[in-house]
Amino acid sequence: ALAARLLGVDTEALIVGTTAGPTIPRDGTLLGALFESLVTLSVRTYAQANEARVHHLRTRAGEHEIDLIIERGDGRIVALEVKLSATINDNDTRHLRWLADTIGDDLLDVAIITTGKDAYRRQDGIAVIPAALLTA
Repeated sequence: ALAARLLGVDTEALIVGTTAGPTIPRDGTLLGALFESLVTLSVRTYAQANEARVHHLRTRAGEHEIDLIIERGDGRIVALEVKLSATINDNDTRHLRWLADTIGDDLLDVAIITTGKDAYRRQDGIAVIPAALLTA
């Protein structure tokens, strides 16, 4: 809310990305970008407390992107996607599945952080976790 206020954007600009307020280059809505930033801040805080590092992954040609890669000291990782949605479909998991196929056993777990209310694990093994459940 503070970031939106400082940017001078209204509700419509947050949700549908109208031109009200400053032009900010991004994919999706400003609300989605702010949600991803909030989740990233939380994950970075928890990772630092556990002596882990947080990265972002984007392949050179941009065909694959993972929002957050949490790397332990031994090099093993947890991968997270952040989605401004309460429901998840197979398209939302495609980059996580690609990563699992690419790095194998060095991938400890994968999850999608959502705006939903329920945490569960999909049949493909990908966890779906509401952002409200992220705690230290």
